[in-house]
Order: sequence, then structure tokens, then C-alpha cells
Amino acid sequence: MMIGKTSDRNTRPRLTIVDSTLREGEQFAGADFTSEDKLDIARALVEFGVDYLEVTSPAASPRSAADLRMLVDAGLPCTIAAHIRCHEEDARVALECGAGALNMVMATSPILRAAGHGKTIPEVVETAERVARAVRNEAPEIELRFSSEDAFRCPLGDLLNVYLPLSETGLFDRFGIADTTGVAGPEQVSEIVALIARTTKGAGRSAIEFHGHNDAGCAVANARAAYLAGASHINTTVLGIGERNGITALEGLIAALYTLDPVATKAAYRLEALGPLAHLVARKVGREVPFNHVLVGETAFSHKAGIHTKAVYNDPRAYEGLVPEDFGLTREIAVGHRLTGWNAVRVRSEALGYRLSVNALKKATECVKAAADGGDLTLQEVDAILDQVAAKPSGVT
Repeated sequence: MMIGKTSDRNTRPRLTIVDSTLREGEQFAGADFTSEDKLDIARALVEFGVDYLEVTSPAASPRSAADLRMLVDAGLPCTIAAHIRCHEEDARVALECGAGALNMVMATSPILRAAGHGKTIPEVVETAERVARAVRNEAPEIELRFSSEDAFRCPLGDLLNVYLPLSETGLFDRFGIADTTGVAGPEQVSEIVALIARTTKGAGRSAIEFHGHNDAGCAVANARAAYLAGASHINTTVLGIGERNGITALEGLIAALYTLDPVATKAAYRLEALGPLAHLVARKVGREVPFNHVLVGETAFSHKAGIHTKAVYNDPRAYEGLVPEDFGLTREIAVGHRLTGWNAVRVRSEALGYRLSVNALKKATECVKAAADGGDLTLQEVDAILDQVAAKPSGVT
């Protein structure tokens, strides 16, 4: 899909969502997906419109390998990418299991290199190139990505000394940039992604993939910034589940893309399938969808304040940047509370078949407000007040 305003479509990359619910999401504290769960989630993701699914390395466990084979054998119209370490054995197992793409990762920041593999930057480059050549010898056409883990706590010079020589090998289809600890902000993401995109552009085959954690609450904003700066692939999970606070939520990214180009977003994805997908994954991990979650939370399209409801009745765009109907959803306008306005009461009265005068509506509104000072009213309680007002002959027009 191409996302962007008509005037700048040609300056923005074609975006591919690489959903990692079956890999990063499996690392969520509450997740323990069965093989059947994984197949259910994969089918729902593909039905929604995602065409890249990233799964746990098959070298992690026998069942991880069996699950990868199961997903490949399911014949889903998508690419199954195995997330692997920069190890020849990991790559060999993934290829044997039928992975359509290999997403290699290796730590590049000083703190993660010291705590993890202990290699220098030149050794990181040598290792990645050696493994990549072995992969190309075994499977010349396999899609191959190299990602620098913890890229945003890595000195810029070290990053360039990884990406530039690796891009010159011509071995990689794309390069990943991971905000592994969620410390980056949109400005830094935009700067680094744009720089690495320029650095690797001459490789002919390379593109940029962004993976952002949500520790500081910036994952969706960072993903949006990465896309606008030149990233061609974005990692997501349903509901943003993953290690610690997770990564970019699929729902949040879709909302961000919709604000940039609703027509292209509607054309690329079955937006009405997003809610059922989110609730499916929530059930699989034994959690409720957060009430205020982007697009799919129960309050996503709710309105309460009187000045809001009046404007929304006149034109929903007044307080909605996203159109709920495009996502198979409906807006909810609350009536029975002390902040209500007479326009909200009027609409409810008309739904009951009443045509009340303005004075009667304002009287009914006063009654609702007074009653609601003791706590919100049910719709039935609001209706009872309207029934009483409508029963007075002077109140009907």
C-alpha cells in the first residue's frame, strides 16, 4: 500500500506491516499460545490484510519449529519470516522449516554487546556477512534482513560502521533499526531512519524496517516518524503486546496511517476486521481490550460533554478525526450525566417519538442534570424523565 497525501505520494515509501504478534507477542508476560492459537491469529491477521508474519526462531524449541512448519503448510497468502540470531545454525533450521524470510538480529549498542555476545563492531559486521553468505549459498532467493538490536543507544558512528559495509555486500534485502528499550523519541527516530535510508540506498536491494518498543509510550509515534522518514517496513503486534510494555500496536499504526491517507488505508486493509482481531488476541492472552485503546477500546468513539455532543450531532467531524463506520464501529453519545446538553436530550427524545418544545427540552435537561449529580443515569432513567415531560401538554410541539 502507498500511504500519503496525493501531493507527496511519490516522496513516501511503500509500507509493509511486518506483524510480530506470533514472535514479539509471544514474549508478552501473559502469552502462551498453543499451536491452534497461532494458526487462528495468523488467519485473522491475513484476513485483515497483513501479508508478513514474523514468528519465533524455530531453533528456540521443538514446538517452535513445528509451529513454523504448520504455518507454512497452512498455505496462507503471506510471507512467514523467522526471527533468528546471527547464527548459521539458526538460519539452517529456519530454512529447513520452510521460512519465506529470515529476520536476523544482532546487538550493536555498547551496553548490549557487552552484556550479550561480547563482539566488537568489526566482528559484528564480519559475523553478519559470514552468516548471510552461508544463507545465500543455501537459499539464494530467500528474503534476508539484518537488524541492529538496541540501535538508538548505539553511537552513530558505530551504526554507520555496521550498515555501510553490510549494504555494500549486496547480501541483504533490507536493514532493521530497533528501538529495543523504547528510549527513542520521534525526532531521533526520524533522524536516524532517514540517515540509514540514505546510507544504504545504493545497495539496490535494501530497504528499512523499524521495530519500536513502548517503554516511554512513544512506539506508535515513533513508527509514524520512521515511516515518514523513509522506513518501508514497520513491526507491529496486535494490542501492542510484547516484551515489557510491548511494541507498536497494530491498531495505533493503522489509525496513524488512516489520518495520513484514509482512502489508501481503507483500500489496503479490511478495517472492519480490526476489532474482532484485537478481541481474538485479547482472549488468547487472557486479557481485556483496554477501555481506551486506539480504535477498538470501548470508549474510542464515545462523547459526553454537552458542547461536544451538540457539535457531533451537527457534524461528527467536529470531534472525530477517525470515522467509526469505516472500522465497522458506531459512536456512542452519553445522555444521562450532569454534563449533558439539551441537544443530546433532544435527540434521545426524538428517538422515543417525542417532539418537545425547546423550553420542554431545557426543562428535561435540568431534570437529568439534577438527578445525575448523584451519579450517572441509565438510559431507562433518562427515558422516564422524558416521559414525564412529554406527558405535560405544554411540553409538546
